Amino acid sequence: MAAITAAMVGELRGKTDAPMMECKKALTEADGDMARAEEILRVKLGGKASKASARITAEGVVATYIANGVGALVEVNSETDFVAKNDDFLALANNAARLVAEHNPADVAALLALPLDGKTLDEVRAALIGKIGENMTIRRFQRFETSNKLASYLHGARIGVIVEFDGADEQVGKDVAMHIAAMKPVSLSSNEVPAELIEKERSVAQLKAEEDAVKAAAEGKPAQSPEILAKRLEGSVQKFLKEVSLLNQAFVKNDKLSVEQMLKAANTSVKGFAMYVVGEGIEKKQDDFAAEVAAQMAASQGA
Repeated sequence: MAAITAAMVGELRGKTDAPMMECKKALTEADGDMARAEEILRVKLGGKASKASARITAEGVVATYIANGVGALVEVNSETDFVAKNDDFLALANNAARLVAEHNPADVAALLALPLDGKTLDEVRAALIGKIGENMTIRRFQRFETSNKLASYLHGARIGVIVEFDGADEQVGKDVAMHIAAMKPVSLSSNEVPAELIEKERSVAQLKAEEDAVKAAAEGKPAQSPEILAKRLEGSVQKFLKEVSLLNQAFVKNDKLSVEQMLKAANTSVKGFAMYVVGEGIEKKQDDFAAEVAAQMAASQGA
């Protein structure tokens, strides 16, 4: 049996980034053969990654990368906010954003297949899962390539924005990106708001009008005419469109101006934007601690 030294463990850890005890166990199993120990670890870490893959990842970070007219926005998820602050996890997210910008992958699968430090991005991700013991996924990305300017803004790494704009003042682009993170518009202009959102708002306004009509009837007040009701519904929709379209929103740094007015004064126009919010649309698991304790007690009594 070969003697396993601290130097050997350190060397293996440097190659695989695996926990120290895992490295020692692998070297012991391989009888000191470094190459074999590395292969053993890769198999073990891959197993850990596979076991973790079913767990929900609703935390994480948004990363951005901009260089030479090319920009990328990427959301990388983890199970807990604690891991989202890990330096290796942040490096994974930043590298993913850079790879998107540099290689223009067609989708997430193509992104994961790109090379990074002698491995694929997916292998780096799997090794990090094995090291930390928590599932991690690259959820989505968006890429910009333009002759215009790009600006980005990150709000605590949980909200990320990239804006494509033209104009002489770079600060205007940054201000717009910050505004988007704060006000979360769904489109650039009102005529680009998705039809399903408009219909949803129209339905809400219709239900509200019906509730008001029932209340008015109970109080002996006259019912509104169909014409007035139609104007009221249209007014609600127009108000909604103003609230969710970027150009119509009141600018956060000067609410006396709309974003469109601010841009016109700065001789700037916004061509497009993208915004990611970490975990948006992901159903998080709700743990019921009391129920879990009760189940464990029941199982113990049954045993």
